[in-house]
Amino acid sequence: MYLQIKEVLKDRILNGEFALHTNIPSEPQLEQEFNVSKITVRNAIKELVQEGYLEKKSGKGTKVIANVSAAKLSKGKHFTEILVEEGHRITKKVLSIKKVEVIPDPTMHSQFVDHCLKIERVFLLDDEPYIYFNHYLLLNENEEDLNDIQINSLYRYLEEQNIRLVSFRDEFTVALAPSHIHETLKLEKGTAVLKRIRRSQNEDGKIVEYSEGFYHTEKHHYIVTYNDYTQ
Repeated sequence: MYLQIKEVLKDRILNGEFALHTNIPSEPQLEQEFNVSKITVRNAIKELVQEGYLEKKSGKGTKVIANVSAAKLSKGKHFTEILVEEGHRITKKVLSIKKVEVIPDPTMHSQFVDHCLKIERVFLLDDEPYIYFNHYLLLNENEEDLNDIQINSLYRYLEEQNIRLVSFRDEFTVALAPSHIHETLKLEKGTAVLKRIRRSQNEDGKIVEYSEGFYHTEKHHYIVTYNDYTQ
């Protein structure tokens, strides 16, 4: 249980809900929120202290001292981490989770048929809709279990399903999003958006996630930064 709480708190830190150099809620508040014992909350906080996200001082509470994940698939920073560093707040909302038989990429139909889970999510930038995601996952969940799926971090959810992603391939284009996405992102009809297509592979080189992201770049440009550059 304390590991689950740790992951929830970590996501709140990485997404800016718990801002850098501010205190997280007190232990009694967290105990009440998660309905767990004091030792469970303390173990979760202890883990985050050891990982370098939090600093705990007697009489001063527990402060966020880092909001960038140390574990990265590459030397580039995640886009959401950049937004948090700039002082923005990122929140996520799952719109739907359902089984589908067809994905937009026809070359992948054979491996995804009968085993495809579609997850629709929207990311909010400072409480305004900013990114609309369609994720197609190579998972064979039972229909009756779909309502029980809880997703805060998509990639941690995949890890819980014993799926480890080792590489991404991203493609970018400009596109007109479907009308329901325009409505969700509060765009005027006919507005072009940045579209990102991602194919994620596991250790065997098999594509296990295909996703489409539609970005309202008038609110914020899409940014990629790198810690260093090596030819």
